[in-house]
Amino acid sequence: MALNYVWIAFFVIAFVVALAKLLFLGDTEIFSQLINGMFDSAKTGAELSLGLVGIMTFWLGIMKVGEKAGMISLFAKGVNPFFSKLFPGVPKNHPANGSIIMNFSANMLGLDNAATPVGLKAMQELQELNPEKETATNAQIMFLVLNTAGIALIPTSVIALRLASGAANPTDIFIPSLIGTFISFISGMVAVAFYQKINLFKLPILAFLAFFIGLMAVLYFGLHNLPPEQMEKITGLIGGLLIFSIIMLFIVFGAVKRINVYDAFIDGAKEGFGTAVMIIPFLIAILVAISAFRTTGCMDYIVNAVAYVVSALGMDTRFVPALPVGLMKTLSGGGARGLMVDVMQTYGVDSFQGRLASVIQGSSETTFYVLAVYFGSVGIKNSRHALVCGLIADAVGLIAAIILAYIFFG
Repeated sequence: MALNYVWIAFFVIAFVVALAKLLFLGDTEIFSQLINGMFDSAKTGAELSLGLVGIMTFWLGIMKVGEKAGMISLFAKGVNPFFSKLFPGVPKNHPANGSIIMNFSANMLGLDNAATPVGLKAMQELQELNPEKETATNAQIMFLVLNTAGIALIPTSVIALRLASGAANPTDIFIPSLIGTFISFISGMVAVAFYQKINLFKLPILAFLAFFIGLMAVLYFGLHNLPPEQMEKITGLIGGLLIFSIIMLFIVFGAVKRINVYDAFIDGAKEGFGTAVMIIPFLIAILVAISAFRTTGCMDYIVNAVAYVVSALGMDTRFVPALPVGLMKTLSGGGARGLMVDVMQTYGVDSFQGRLASVIQGSSETTFYVLAVYFGSVGIKNSRHALVCGLIADAVGLIAAIILAYIFFG
């Protein structure tokens, strides 16, 4: 229901602002711009969804091979001590546990093309346990929020953009982005746990968090002194090796178990095609609403209001120019990336604003997009507290990014 109200609010606010611009400012082009933007976003939504068909078909085919070979069950058993506490509604050794950990692993390495289909597979498996098919379960909400606030160990795309923009040290945002994304992840977990009354002070959960802290430390000490080109090569190697190893592991185990690997792949691939097509209306709905909100300048009004309040309080306003990146990231990853590049070009790639924009981009996620795609793939209409918790994680992550930028870059 929360997403329903937000969707309506986007259109109502956009209409009121557009009408005010027409009546009071004489902007006769605002409604044509509004309509063109909405139509372009609808086209973009369809193209994004159709673009997922190939990767979804392939990955869900591979997942079906892993499922029939028993590899998904092995993944589930390995993570059961942690997930049984965080997802109490999911039975032990359920295939969803293995899919969830694979989704988290892909997200951590920035492998979006691999993370999305595996995540959608996990959502479908969780949907099998859902007694009310149009209402999100506690497990689905926890998974989605942790996915939107997921830990990204290495912001490879941000580093690459900084390198292309001529940064003196493109990797200088590595550590603050790492810390920021971890804070966002923890805040999302705590928010959902509060709603669902989950006790997080249990040994498996604390051990899991300690593992990630240790992993971040290893990555920091192992990579932070490397030249950006070498870091990009190493991270690409790690990601590619991991994903291809999983593919080979599934295929080899399937052959050893004497299952028909090819037929299993085809069965899964058919599911992937259907899932990709089902996403189209949900994705178009949210992208069109976001376009209306952006085109009318509502995002600019929010940023200007924040700047006014901050200035009135006598606080440093240097962070304000980078604020649109964080606000846009909840709505559109591509839009936020464009704003980040714009900030770097306007203020300088090595300026405080340029670095802050990079940290925000590297430590936040597209909450509305993920809600539309993941819940849309299984027909969820009532998202309950998923949107609120996702936005809490986004807000905490944005504040953390700003604080970290001041700590690291003055």
